[in-house]
Amino acid sequence: MASIALKGVGKSYGRHAAVVRGVDLQIAPGEFCVFVGASGCGKSTLLRMIAGLEELAEGDLFIGERRMNDVPAAQRGVAMVFQSYALFPHMTVYENLSFGLTLAKIDKRTIREKVTATAKVLQLEALLDRLPKALSGGQRQRVAIGRALVREPGVFLFDEPLSNLDAALRLQTRHEIARIHRGIEGASSIYVTHDQVEAMTLADRIVLLNAGAAVGHEGSIAQCGPPLELYHRPRNRFVAGFIGSPRMNFIPARLVSATEQLAQVRLDTGETLAARVDARRVQPGEALTLGIRPEDAGTNTNGQHLTREVQWQERLGESTYVYLDSGDALAPWVVKLPGSASARAGERLPVSIPAAALHVFDARGDALVRVTDDLPVPLALHN
Repeated sequence: MASIALKGVGKSYGRHAAVVRGVDLQIAPGEFCVFVGASGCGKSTLLRMIAGLEELAEGDLFIGERRMNDVPAAQRGVAMVFQSYALFPHMTVYENLSFGLTLAKIDKRTIREKVTATAKVLQLEALLDRLPKALSGGQRQRVAIGRALVREPGVFLFDEPLSNLDAALRLQTRHEIARIHRGIEGASSIYVTHDQVEAMTLADRIVLLNAGAAVGHEGSIAQCGPPLELYHRPRNRFVAGFIGSPRMNFIPARLVSATEQLAQVRLDTGETLAARVDARRVQPGEALTLGIRPEDAGTNTNGQHLTREVQWQERLGESTYVYLDSGDALAPWVVKLPGSASARAGERLPVSIPAAALHVFDARGDALVRVTDDLPVPLALHN
């Protein structure tokens, strides 16, 4: 069992702007933490600093109670699974799994016991005599995971391990990683991905990182918390736009009036909407951005709604995504409807905009406090 603590951790290369800045993070024993963000946000760099493959430019790293800044990678008690399988092509699965233990001069009987136990967990027992070229992509990734697992580390690090797999194998291997983590008592896991679906489905806690110039005054971390907290209570517009697929719809507006429970806003088109947020810290006339998720909008015209022209639709069977003219050709509004729904290009579609479903962001992009009572409460992390 090992906890991980990062205190003011930063990294830059020469004169270039910091890749990682001001990261303060505590990861509990047994926690599955996912670093997610766009390319260039520093998530892999942060992982490599924890592994000892990159030096910290500033701050401190602790694994357990031990400060690791100057501790070599081999002595940190971590195991890393890379995007590339990096298996030895001339060695069997058994030999690949046992290689690290053999280098550590572990006796052959203990090696056999550890490899056999690991192969059972990963369902590799029937493949131990095969060479990597005789394995599927998913099987090779399981061998790579097993090579880390057999060392019995206190910390597992995954650097985009599913990037080279097709869609079906990604789903299968994602389930395997979740199952493996649940079966290892007390082991902490940090998983890096750019895929928010992986982040939402695997994580006990998501760490969403900003990229480059988007880094805010609080550092590289845009928001950290349980997946549903980031989804339903995004701290700012960046988080709201990153988490969720399709992305949240954004609508420019200005504040008309506000109470503790409700804000009245006017769109650039002159239409008015109400949002259940506390906007008293914003002055009337100030610019705002409204946000509504595709699944929260609908075609019920009993409440407040907007009417927009249909551009195109995507029928996926279980759902239909309708794309509407937002005034910005590069960012149409998206409405998620039942699979039986259909809309024609050029048709004007009324879209319901429930006041309780609206997110509101001020001119800086910070979220105003929502007063909706029925938002899901994130589950407590389990240790």
